[in-house]
Amino acid sequence: MADHELRVGVIGVGLMGTDHAHRIARRLANARLVAVSDPDTARAQAVAGLYDGVRAIDDVLDLVDDDDVDAVVIASPGPVHEEQVLACLEAGKYTLCEKPLTTESASSLRLVRAERDRGKPLIQLGFMRRFDPEYVRMKELLSTGRLGRTLVVHNTHRNKDASDSFRSEMIVRDSLVHEVDVARFVFDEEIEEITVLSPAPSGHSPRGVVDPQVAIFRMTGGGVVTNEVFIRSQVGYEVRCEVVCERGTVIAGRPWGGLYSTAVGEADGSWGGAVPADFRARFARAYDLELQAWVDACHRGEVVGPSTWDGYAATAVCEAGLKSLATGAPVPVDLADVATLG
Repeated sequence: MADHELRVGVIGVGLMGTDHAHRIARRLANARLVAVSDPDTARAQAVAGLYDGVRAIDDVLDLVDDDDVDAVVIASPGPVHEEQVLACLEAGKYTLCEKPLTTESASSLRLVRAERDRGKPLIQLGFMRRFDPEYVRMKELLSTGRLGRTLVVHNTHRNKDASDSFRSEMIVRDSLVHEVDVARFVFDEEIEEITVLSPAPSGHSPRGVVDPQVAIFRMTGGGVVTNEVFIRSQVGYEVRCEVVCERGTVIAGRPWGGLYSTAVGEADGSWGGAVPADFRARFARAYDLELQAWVDACHRGEVVGPSTWDGYAATAVCEAGLKSLATGAPVPVDLADVATLG
């Protein structure tokens, strides 16, 4: 692998997978897109046809086993991740798996154990905010200790719109999961309890969908994290994180100076500059850095970034969050004892 470009196959070429395929083919160093696969074979063939020498492989497991594929990016829906990640582990191939690791904590824990049984890490989780330059600088500043202990974190996560099929539970499992990882990243500890509150829904939300949602995490060290997730804000893609410490605060994702407003009719989707339409624009640099770090680590025979344990922990928190969504009550997070995993 160290003697040639890393030959990468992409599983799932929806919005995220297609974006990653283009990134690998056009923007990364020491990597080459060689294959794509998707249950929608016509879509896979169309994406493959955009680049010279890229094959569309009908069966995703055939892509994993292909001798011309050194490493795999999984950008398929969460419910099929367990089978695909397990296949990559069995093939001994480095893998970047987009979140979630799986949609249930039990299946995520099986993958943690399967990887540890192999005796060598192979899987990196796609929590790209850990690679965003502002989040990286924020973490570095907190790590110096100049601001004292971290006490409170406030996360904001807004999308412009979503399809009617994106229901309340998906907001927890597929959107809030990013804030779960940010909280664990910032505090360097686990979330022990989650409460998901249901404000009055937006008039743009389909009937029966709770949007926006407000989630509160309690960390094992006593810190508190507040999270607003609003996926039909009608404005654009806004993601921010404010960390409150003993001797100051730090904010990542604050793109303005002076008064900020996104009031429709006054500053429709702008603040004196445009509000990004979706995540691909807001975190383009983070995705580039994330995949380049993954490629470089593959060449070194290492794994960097979020691990299968990070994926499992995030899934376990979201699983508790779904229970809280149904009741509005705090729910403890049930995490396995890492010492028992070998």
